[in-house]
Amino acid sequence: MAVQNVTELFVYQKAYLLAMRIFEVSKRFPPEERFALTSQIRRSSRSVCMNLRETWAKRRYPAHFISKLTDCDGENAETDTSLDFARDSGYISVTEHTELTALNHEVGSMLGSMIQKPDKFLLESGV
Repeated sequence: MAVQNVTELFVYQKAYLLAMRIFEVSKRFPPEERFALTSQIRRSSRSVCMNLRETWAKRRYPAHFISKLTDCDGENAETDTSLDFARDSGYISVTEHTELTALNHEVGSMLGSMIQKPDKFLLESGV
């Protein structure tokens, strides 16, 4: 059976899991990071899911669909960089960083596949 809702996509589920895990670990970040790294990593990780929902709504238009997927990929890359800052600042352990970046890279690979082969996700013309 075809995917009926974006939440059924593995990439969405993994991106959502990553965003929630980042939310939990970022609760330990120091107060001085509240408007910097804490806010930024939460926004970028959540933005992947939010953009995926918008992407799903635009799957009737191939160029827009791919453009929004590219936005998702960019936000995912931003999250990856923020994870590096969190590790190097001592806010997350090396083990946490390894686990979170592995999930982040998995999401990135899935998004890359969707960008390269969008046809199976697009709606047919006239639908």
